[in-house]
Amino acid sequence: MNISQAARESGLTPRMIRHYESIGLLPDAARSSAGYRHYAERDIHNLRFIQRARSLGFGMDQIAQLLALWQDRERSSAEVKALVRGHLAELEEKIAGLQAMHDALAHLADCCRGDSRPECPILDKLAEK
Repeated sequence: MNISQAARESGLTPRMIRHYESIGLLPDAARSSAGYRHYAERDIHNLRFIQRARSLGFGMDQIAQLLALWQDRERSSAEVKALVRGHLAELEEKIAGLQAMHDALAHLADCCRGDSRPECPILDKLAEK
């Protein structure tokens, strides 16, 4: 199938497929005599795998590791679990940071009367040294 069909089947855009090839996440696609990319069913499985991993927030290096583990039938599931646990720790750190921002903004919003007066504790807090 061509790149447009591969994109439809995998849920990715042709641009992203070309990008994944250019960074080595996917091997270069086979080419027709006219130079068009040709994708096999195995390529579509890899693209779907990448798309699912991206939707879970894995970075490119992590996806490359996951792909390698997925394709290695001798792998240990402990390696996969360790990689996922590491990603979970990163996500939990980001969540904590976002929660702290949320709490700070909620506190500032509660301190502001939101009326027609010019006094605004939100702006005062942002302007602090």
